[in-house]
Amino acid sequence: MIRRVIPFVAIAALLLAACAPAGPSAASPTAAPTGAGTATTAPTAAAEQPKPGGELTYIVTAEPPTFDAHQSTTFATLMPVSPQYSLLYKLDPADNVSKIVPDVADGMPTISADKLTWTVKLKSNVKFHDGATLTADDVVATYEKLRNPPQGVTSPRKATLAAVESITAKDATTVEFKLKFPSGSFQAAIASPWNYLYKASRLKEDPTWYAKNVEGTGPFVFVEYVKGSHWAAKKNPNYFVPGKPYLDSLKAFFISDVNRQTTAIQSKQALIEFRGFTPQQRDQLVRALGNEITVQESPWVCTNYIAFNTKKAPFDNVKVRQALNLAIDRWGGGEALSKQTIVKDVGGLMRPKGPFAMPDADLEKIPGYYRDAAKGQDEAKKLLTEAGFSASNPLTFTFLNRNVTTPYEPLALFTIDQWNKTGLIKATHLAKETAAYLADLRNANFDVGLDFNCDYFDEPDLQLAKMYSASGLGKGLNFSHYDDPDLDKMIEAQGHETDAAKRKQLVNDIERYVIGEKAWMVPVVWWYRVIPYNTRVKGYVIGSNHYTSMDMSSIWLAGQ
Repeated sequence: MIRRVIPFVAIAALLLAACAPAGPSAASPTAAPTGAGTATTAPTAAAEQPKPGGELTYIVTAEPPTFDAHQSTTFATLMPVSPQYSLLYKLDPADNVSKIVPDVADGMPTISADKLTWTVKLKSNVKFHDGATLTADDVVATYEKLRNPPQGVTSPRKATLAAVESITAKDATTVEFKLKFPSGSFQAAIASPWNYLYKASRLKEDPTWYAKNVEGTGPFVFVEYVKGSHWAAKKNPNYFVPGKPYLDSLKAFFISDVNRQTTAIQSKQALIEFRGFTPQQRDQLVRALGNEITVQESPWVCTNYIAFNTKKAPFDNVKVRQALNLAIDRWGGGEALSKQTIVKDVGGLMRPKGPFAMPDADLEKIPGYYRDAAKGQDEAKKLLTEAGFSASNPLTFTFLNRNVTTPYEPLALFTIDQWNKTGLIKATHLAKETAAYLADLRNANFDVGLDFNCDYFDEPDLQLAKMYSASGLGKGLNFSHYDDPDLDKMIEAQGHETDAAKRKQLVNDIERYVIGEKAWMVPVVWWYRVIPYNTRVKGYVIGSNHYTSMDMSSIWLAGQ
């Protein structure tokens, strides 16, 4: 993973260079490093000592459709709600890309020789915000809800926990996970930022209680949620990590409008936005605030998929899905869109340039990924004609989208433009608020939709969980609503493979099948994170996702 931390001096130089006459020394403010070791680090940051106190104000660009992260797939839940909860394991806030560390667990798991029994000891000083001590029963109840949700409750994490045979509380501070088969991804699965630890007694009384209520063991205690305005939390004085959190309080402002987001940072109403700003927003803030702004940038384990409602004609026709896939010029789109929004790299089902990514030379052979955009358009027209469409009888549908500007709107408009260029498609844009948008996707109340998949780790079992059959492990997550037993077997086979090279080949075969052969759901362009923030914010380290540092326990403010 390439991490880029840019102090004002470096950004100013880039901006000045961008305004200079073209030549060998000119540089672009949006240029990204191409390999490890090219990052610029903020001077003296390592020598600074955390200071307690203060309120962190930050932006969340959408409001939570539910408070229950177990049922959620959106950052809009995690960003305001996560600071109130703990996890069994988490990604290290200082290196939230690859290093898994204990949270309420007292050390890493003990794993049996056959890799089927994982034993986890718990810290004994973890308390819920009402004073009750967290025990193994709470951990068992949490993971049982995640892997086997009760009737009427969904769990997008069900597929990632499919290896679990049983979960048992051996005593008050010991949890034992029994697996059906060895799984290289199990440590990542139990370290998911969505796996908030809930109280067993609450879940027994009402498994839906956490959808509208907050009670965790995290570093901050819930204060209030004012819809349309903000979310507030205060320091947990009984947090189990000595000396943390450093902050006295948090306030998240819900701001969906891009211009208002930039203004909020520029005016210092908010100090940071953790999801990602556009290159234009970054440059505007650098010009306005100078050395009061620091920027971090990183590739992102996040992409948008085109979901086809395969329960509805003509999207049950593979030729129609293939045509819609072929008509998109991803390479040209990635280059153009990277100048205006938070997308950049072209890839398949795995993050481009990540450990499981298909080489570009192979990717370009998959329909929809041709470098020759005209070839893709021609093949799309041929398939549409074969499916019975023409200029006088075009394929007409609405493209369901989320009313989050960055990057949903530009991605949707780009994709619609690509489709309409065929002359055989007439697509129109339909944007809805997050809760309504997700409900339509989940209930198959749409034609074609711009779905999303964001993960916290480069791990095929995570990225491919969305591809399982909708009536099986993909329930609540597969918004193309297809059932494909052959694909289910392919996904399971790669998950059981322990040889890294063989596993990568199996994953690449799945990409060719899902995207090219079946066109069940297809990525557009992968995301790229740009985080400009007030230099008072310390202890924040960008990663390849926008989920894993939301406990906020390590963040502090300079100038107290």
